Amino acid sequence: MISIILLTYNDECQIANTLASIADLSDDIIVVDSFSSDRTVEICRSHGATVHQNPFVNQAVQFNWALDNLPIRHDWILRLDSDEIIPDKLKAEILARVGREPGVAAYALNRRVYWMGRWLRWGRMYPHFIVRLFRKGKARYEERTEEHLVVDGETSRMKNDFLEDNKKNHLDYFTEKHIATAGGELGEILRKVDSTTDAIAVRPRLLGTKVERTRWFKERLYSRVPLFARPFLYFFYRYVICLGFLDGRPGLIWHVLQGFWYRFYIDSKVYEARLKTNPGKPVDYRKI
Repeated sequence: MISIILLTYNDECQIANTLASIADLSDDIIVVDSFSSDRTVEICRSHGATVHQNPFVNQAVQFNWALDNLPIRHDWILRLDSDEIIPDKLKAEILARVGREPGVAAYALNRRVYWMGRWLRWGRMYPHFIVRLFRKGKARYEERTEEHLVVDGETSRMKNDFLEDNKKNHLDYFTEKHIATAGGELGEILRKVDSTTDAIAVRPRLLGTKVERTRWFKERLYSRVPLFARPFLYFFYRYVICLGFLDGRPGLIWHVLQGFWYRFYIDSKVYEARLKTNPGKPVDYRKI
């Protein structure tokens, strides 16, 4: 058996679906809640989950806190978000493979993202393998805004997909969430945080895994492109070169907001922060 750790905050609209999908996968479901004000905690307990609460900093810090402070009964740990579903095919594969493959320390799962009722298959959205299942003591999150699990040992892949279908992810929620995460990214940019400054971090490799290639792209290429030019180039790459337009209107909305607006907003925050430290000459209102 495996232990499952779920991070929640005001997820009463969707957490029951997630819990139902893993009910027969684990007898040790651990929920780390960020002090929800709705029925999230009640619903989790009604499904047999053990609930702990901890103030939220970011996803990585919250999950590492769980690893360091909570009793985890089994040798394998699956991390899930409150909007994610484990279908029966993946569940059967997990039960058949985990603990039976010598030398494997972790598994990457292939995620399907649903947005506005559509599975986003293009624009680098699929396939998208994420390390989510690992042997206890063999992995830990780098404590960054765009966090990745760093594994000590061999990582294999599951063949079947898991699903992300966030019932809260309307446009207002999307905007508020990304404004919040932009603050974390801004802090890392201003502090010059990269893979060389963190003891636990995904290392950039052009010929590595998708996560390593993405980190290489972000730190070695994207960060060197001038502010405000790079969001346009990034959007063009995802929407045109990587065929994001094939996902119709939902794809257009997703890539404009997530691939362009969010990155443009971060650049604007960087520009604003630099103005505060180097404001230049004050306006002489007497000459107006």
